[in-house]
Amino acid sequence: MCYGTELTSNAVLVWSGEAKVEWHYIAPGRPMQNGYVESFNGRMRDELLNETLFLSLAHARAVVRAWADDYNTERPHSSLGYATPAAFAAEIEKQRPGRVQAVASGAPVHHNNRRSLVPAG
Repeated sequence: MCYGTELTSNAVLVWSGEAKVEWHYIAPGRPMQNGYVESFNGRMRDELLNETLFLSLAHARAVVRAWADDYNTERPHSSLGYATPAAFAAEIEKQRPGRVQAVASGAPVHHNNRRSLVPAG
């Protein structure tokens, strides 16, 4: 886990306590301890975020959703034996029904929960 404010906000800390999610932080300056996430974040930054001017929150959500759908359903990943994440999850689901669950769903379009925003810093 990284140390960004989005992961240390009061709302996230309350949610993690209620959901009984344990936090495991990586050592500062050691991104290789969380290589999968660092790889994903770098790829998303290089392919999408650095190249796109978002016109609105709704536009950003639509573009990110399309990129994530492509990433998960169209692109083979070497770490998954060159299967797509969707195909890999489907295979796991066949082997262990009911064990594959989404961690979280995206916010609905036009949804902005200002009550969960807490000033940081």
